[in-house]
Amino acid sequence: MSETKLHDLSPGVLSLLPLFYIGWSDSVLSPSEIKLIHFKINDLSFLSEEDKAYLIKFTNPINLPDQTLFKGWLEALKFEASKLAPGAKESLAQLGIDIANISIHNSHHQSLDYDESYQSLLEIEKALGVYTEEDLKSMIYQLDAHHLTTSPKSSTFDPLQMQKIFDGQYFGLMKAMKTLLQDNFYAIENIRDKQIHRLRTLEQLKDLANRGYGIIAYPKESGGQGSMGNYMALFEVLASHDLSLTIKFGVQFGLFGGAIYGLGTNKHHQKYLTEVGYAKLLGCFAMTETGHGSNVKNLETTATYNHEDKSICIHTPNHNAGKEYIGNALHGSTAVVFAQLIVNGDNHGIHAIIVPYRDEFGNALPGIVVKDNGYKLGLNGVDNGRFWFTNVKVPKENLLNRYGDIDESGNYQSPISNSDKRFFTMLGALVGGRICVGQGGLSAAKTAITIATKYALKRRQFSPKDGEPESLLMDYPIHQQRLIPSIVKIYCYHNSLSMLSAQFLVANDEEMRKIETKAAGLKAMATWLATSTIQQCREACGGKGYLWENRFTDLKADSDIFTTFEGDNTVLLQLVAKGILTEFKQNFHDGGFKAVMKYLGSKFEITLSELNPYNTHNTSISHLTSEDFHSDALRYREKKLLLSVSDRMRNYLKKRFSPYEAYLKCQTHMIELARAYVERLAYRDMMKKLSGLDESKEKEMLKKIAGFYALTIIQENKGWYLENDYMDGSKTKAIRRVLNKMLQELRPDAEALVDGFGISEASLNAEILRSN
Repeated sequence: MSETKLHDLSPGVLSLLPLFYIGWSDSVLSPSEIKLIHFKINDLSFLSEEDKAYLIKFTNPINLPDQTLFKGWLEALKFEASKLAPGAKESLAQLGIDIANISIHNSHHQSLDYDESYQSLLEIEKALGVYTEEDLKSMIYQLDAHHLTTSPKSSTFDPLQMQKIFDGQYFGLMKAMKTLLQDNFYAIENIRDKQIHRLRTLEQLKDLANRGYGIIAYPKESGGQGSMGNYMALFEVLASHDLSLTIKFGVQFGLFGGAIYGLGTNKHHQKYLTEVGYAKLLGCFAMTETGHGSNVKNLETTATYNHEDKSICIHTPNHNAGKEYIGNALHGSTAVVFAQLIVNGDNHGIHAIIVPYRDEFGNALPGIVVKDNGYKLGLNGVDNGRFWFTNVKVPKENLLNRYGDIDESGNYQSPISNSDKRFFTMLGALVGGRICVGQGGLSAAKTAITIATKYALKRRQFSPKDGEPESLLMDYPIHQQRLIPSIVKIYCYHNSLSMLSAQFLVANDEEMRKIETKAAGLKAMATWLATSTIQQCREACGGKGYLWENRFTDLKADSDIFTTFEGDNTVLLQLVAKGILTEFKQNFHDGGFKAVMKYLGSKFEITLSELNPYNTHNTSISHLTSEDFHSDALRYREKKLLLSVSDRMRNYLKKRFSPYEAYLKCQTHMIELARAYVERLAYRDMMKKLSGLDESKEKEMLKKIAGFYALTIIQENKGWYLENDYMDGSKTKAIRRVLNKMLQELRPDAEALVDGFGISEASLNAEILRSN
């Protein structure tokens, strides 16, 4: 039978085409499955020898049908299915028989015996693994002659209500900021001159300050609202619009002002915060050095106290100790400088000192060199610069002394005696910035994927046949796979960051260490997600995505740095792993005999999971879509990695490796542990969110999102699960099929899902959304 004469397909072949089309579109068959299908095909009496040879030919893994043949099969099925009376079908097998019998009246073939044919086809259907309701719906949807010309069904939930669920108490404030950004003063423009761009960003910053947005996080005594939550909500909205303005806003009010607020005491608050909040005093946050970025503890800039004149001398000992990539450096006049505080010859570690670096005329003060970082990959509306200090003296009062001070006798004192604990406590006061960066990265990704999704719902490409409308990009399964998983992950990571920010706002010192671990992990994973999502969106819009007018150039370039500032993502994941291991070690030692028994019980539980054939082989839809399976699989991966890396570390230490050498041996293992921890955290947080919601259509959608997210993470790590015998190949294949069906279920809600992000029209300033 010629593959090109598809209109001549026999009724027998047509009866099997729905099974073959769905089965081969997303399945990989095992040898045993292929053998069973061969047996069943050869046993079908209504198939001619030619029919059997044709069908068996395409069960060979090296001779699977290509895209041209796939389309031909679909067209042949559509032609015959168009004659069927509307009505629900029970299975692909029944659909195939009905299509075959409809075609018989135009041929010389005899009708198929229903009972014999149906039972045989059902067995083939099961062997192919395409016997679910979702598979049937998918086939019926593709056979619908009208689905390419009509809009998909209306969304199953209200995007505005979804937006309110996540914005919560900040909904009104965020809406007000979005309204403000509609003004032409904040319009997104293609500015290629960095000086013009910087000045425009500065004027926008001052306007926000004049409206009271800059001071919003500071205490009421300084004229603010004392609401860090409000500040974080504003940062999130700005990041969906203009990242240069967002970072300028974050440096001035979050880093510079936030350091004074978080590390200083009342005297500093009274002197500086009002002027900082209203942008009367512009400043910067000078932590990173050319030679030391992530390793803050070993910064080389020194701050040496001289008791004779009660001054602190700021000094850069070498070129690489210069402060690097300092935002607001060119517009600002004052810096919070992080340096090694030396008192009476003793180094007390990193402390922050307020250091003026310009006079009232804008000239650099003596002993200070300021240079422009110049053009960057992105964020060219931010004036980044470099600093070097040569024996620059400032008064002792400029030491931000919440956690470390110098008394009247010239001696160092601190409420935290342990230097390591003091260092981490100081950095913990600034953890809000790390949360903001994660939220900001996701905001940029939300804008990108909203543009790409809306474009995919209007842009058409290729027609099934001459004379018919071209297909929407979003109707192609591969396009759904490019966009919808990112939408789902954004929802989950956004939810975790929102929950974390709420915890951060009310946390005490004891809780802060766990929050720091979560913030580091979520910042890393969220900004990596943002980077990959924006790139995928750019590609999904083809050449149009490469034009500045469609926003991806700025979103891509401006957000790229998010993966390395406020902590390089790879380094942050190492910190996450260390935090998890430290907590595990502490619990182990504090718990005594009970902790030992719990540890042994965990190892036994993992062994049982590995050996449980039910877990390994179960491919039922109810199991694969259950919360129990999702929760158990994600927890198993995290716990197995934790126990295995802790065992490795312990063994290396027993062999006389130094802790540092043992750490290097396990470094990549630790990164995987950190990833597993964050991926599970995002799922667990979404389930917590769901438990607090009343029943609604929005809650039902979030349940789908949680399930799709969990299965996606499991599928992305299927190699690990296979290596650890937690599941076998049949199960990972079944997961892939379920994910494909879930994609089709989410497809009609694609636009509503991105509308749920609440990105304003001014921020969706893409030409492709305006053109016809």
